[in-house]
Amino acid sequence: MNDIRYRSLDVGGTHIFYREAGVPGAPKLLLLHGFPTSGHMFRDLIPKLADRYHIVAPDLPGFGRSDLPKENRFESLAESMAGFTEQVGFDRFAVYVFDFGAPTGFRLALNHPDRVTAIISQNGNAYEDGLGDGWNPVRAYWENPSQANRDALRVLLTEETTIWQYTHGVPEPERVSPDGYMLDMHYLEREGIAEVQLDLFGDYRNNIELYPAFQEYFRTYQPRFLAVWGQHDPFFLPPGAEAFKRDLPEAEVQFFDTGHFALETHAEEIAAAIRRFLG
Repeated sequence: MNDIRYRSLDVGGTHIFYREAGVPGAPKLLLLHGFPTSGHMFRDLIPKLADRYHIVAPDLPGFGRSDLPKENRFESLAESMAGFTEQVGFDRFAVYVFDFGAPTGFRLALNHPDRVTAIISQNGNAYEDGLGDGWNPVRAYWENPSQANRDALRVLLTEETTIWQYTHGVPEPERVSPDGYMLDMHYLEREGIAEVQLDLFGDYRNNIELYPAFQEYFRTYQPRFLAVWGQHDPFFLPPGAEAFKRDLPEAEVQFFDTGHFALETHAEEIAAAIRRFLG
């Protein structure tokens, strides 16, 4: 049951690479990673849950080993994930979202509310509360999409920034394996990927414009909700986790003494929280 299989399939002409574990027929769990990583970020979490759940963790288009997206927009990522879940037989599932995976997964829930049984958000916002100063260069690009402001975002694609994302706010940085961020850099350096990521930074403003629709979905459908949050994240601050309680009074919020990539240091604790939450 803990044996992870590495597979791929074609979704509307886009090659999607994914990890799969667990027993078909068990409750289903979809794992959606963020920037700049891939399904590899779940390497420690999957074995801790595979005895109880049927898990798939795709690389989003433009990330990891998957093809570039047909369009460099989050709506395109969500459409690919909708097709992906249909092809792997995930008709009803819980979804774990992180960072860029959050607006992708929230769109999936918004467009297909009958499919999503529960949501686990790890540092993935649906409220403007807690959007930290780390967003300032991206906001500048939204306000003025000049070439200069676009080029200023290329620093976010460098090895130095990637390592900083993994280690900032981690009390014991030596607990963070270098394998994760060095693999991210390998994938970021693929041909064409830089422009995909810069386009997605620009498109992220449309995610924020969709926040009211996400919030209306929460109020209407009241999905079971768990927030597991690295409390020292410079991009998604703790108020972003607490904000879910406004529309989901029964939401559970749990903070961990770590940074943005909470699974790098707290996979055991987050797995325990998920097992208890999903039951």
